[in-house]
Amino acid sequence: MKIRRRYTCPLEIVHDFLRGKWKTIILYQLKHGPKSLTELEKCIVGINQKMLIQDLADLIEFQVVNKIKYEGYPLKVEYSLTAERGQKIIEAINILQSIGKEYMNENGMKI
Repeated sequence: MKIRRRYTCPLEIVHDFLRGKWKTIILYQLKHGPKSLTELEKCIVGINQKMLIQDLADLIEFQVVNKIKYEGYPLKVEYSLTAERGQKIIEAINILQSIGKEYMNENGMKI
């Protein structure tokens, strides 16, 4: 993810961090609690592991997602939302989800 030195609006930087097909879907899956990489792959139909890892790295950089590595064998890694920024973004994603559901219902589309 490339962050510019200058922005004309604070919304632009958030857009840069969330841009892409999968990031908001990843965040939505994490709103229900921590998940491993394998769990996220199973929950998100169509995403490949390379894209998932790349998007998680971007979300960690923006301090929206935490990566927790546990000691021991086998290696266990979990991803979760950060208490501050991650929870705030979930509020916005919930609003967007509501708008999407409303549109789908109005147009006879199924979830």
